[in-house]
Amino acid sequence: MSSVARLARRALTKVWGTPRTEPWFNNLKQEQIGEVWFESPQDTPLLIKFLFTSQSLSIQVHPDDEYARRRHGCLGKTEMWHILRADEGAKIAIGLRRPITREELAAVAGKPEILELLNWVEVRPGDTFFIPAGTIHALGGGLALCEIQQLSDITYRLYDYGRDRELHIPQSLDVSRLAPGNERRHPVPIESGRELLTECPYFRTEKLVISAATLCEPHHIGVVLEGEVRAGDELFGSGDAFATGDEGCEIESEHAVIVSVTAQCERAETAK
Repeated sequence: MSSVARLARRALTKVWGTPRTEPWFNNLKQEQIGEVWFESPQDTPLLIKFLFTSQSLSIQVHPDDEYARRRHGCLGKTEMWHILRADEGAKIAIGLRRPITREELAAVAGKPEILELLNWVEVRPGDTFFIPAGTIHALGGGLALCEIQQLSDITYRLYDYGRDRELHIPQSLDVSRLAPGNERRHPVPIESGRELLTECPYFRTEKLVISAATLCEPHHIGVVLEGEVRAGDELFGSGDAFATGDEGCEIESEHAVIVSVTAQCERAETAK
């Protein structure tokens, strides 16, 4: 891989999407864009997305690696969210308000009563949340965020607000954590202009504020959230992403904010 490569991206329309995707995606047709996916570099077992919501997403949960391999022959899904924009009062659900039993969850699965069991959190731009596999969660409307996740698209829906989409209640009951959870992550300063957002067995993410030339280490993915960055011979603006190769590269900007992502293990290892 050369010193730096632009990551291709594709937009997906969703029933809960929105035309409000600027400045991270130029939505000239004003479509109901819900997700923008970046193509992962080879041997990187991660998927990076932007999500844009106009209404609530389903109440859902993802399996861990062991369950996903056994049932689907693929990876599980642990993820994180970094909030970019939040309308006043916008919320997410992350985990449960109190401990419950499997029988209690089964009794409300597929019903609006499940909403009362969830830990709803009002969010603001800059907030970061970690969602381990097994955590029941949901996004509300009025949000834009960057999601970093394992390279998996296995989602089990517990409730979908009456939309005509399949629910996956038996699987959800198998994998859901039944204890309270609120995995809000507070940034940990590393050095000037550099903060740790999240670290787990699958990925490490940092927030970088760039105001001069700096070195981007090998095998990193940079997601530009704000401003413009020159990396190698290319210019990257808000909503672009790039990957560095074996030698890393110098990046420079008068002002830019980047989420830097590093895989903690290779795709071949996690897919065993």
